[in-house]
Amino acid sequence: MFDVAVFGSLFLTLFVIMDPPGITPIFLALTSGRPAKVQKRMAFQAVCVAGGVIAVFGLLGHQILNYLHVSVPALMIAGGLLLLLIALDLLTGKTDEPKQTKDVNVALVPLGMPLLAGPGAIVSVILAVQKADSVATQVSVWTAILAIHVVLWLVMRYSLLIIRVIKDGGVVLVTRLAGMMLSAIAVQQIINGVTQVIQSS
Repeated sequence: MFDVAVFGSLFLTLFVIMDPPGITPIFLALTSGRPAKVQKRMAFQAVCVAGGVIAVFGLLGHQILNYLHVSVPALMIAGGLLLLLIALDLLTGKTDEPKQTKDVNVALVPLGMPLLAGPGAIVSVILAVQKADSVATQVSVWTAILAIHVVLWLVMRYSLLIIRVIKDGGVVLVTRLAGMMLSAIAVQQIINGVTQVIQSS
């Protein structure tokens, strides 16, 4: 009742796309300045939001996109533009302002979506669910989805220990580095979307 190959393949694919190690500096940058208790709650919320989005698209992905007349490349480009806006804020230091950080729940956007539950992860899950033609493969697919979200939560939850070591100056440096990484991810996502549009035309 369990297909190890399907589980391993999807888990590794989602690990590369959702990138738990890479999300750490971005999580620290977006949640800096908040009490540790709040940061832990936001890590959990981000994973729950991502899991909810992934689950909905896994079950109803094609129907949702067809109903909205939205193509996968369009979804990728839109997600990339949103990430680019967030990256520019990190690079310019705008997220250091209290109004930017304390009044907005970044666990929902951009952490939950589109950082964790981005177009790449959504498309991978839609395809994996479609290909799962037996109970064993279905169980394997959804177990892999659950497992990667547990890993994401653990990584963000315990990344808070890093703050105790790097202090405030280190957080500023991590914020700038996160902005550079996030901008690169955003641009690559836009490029991938545009490439798919060109190839399909």
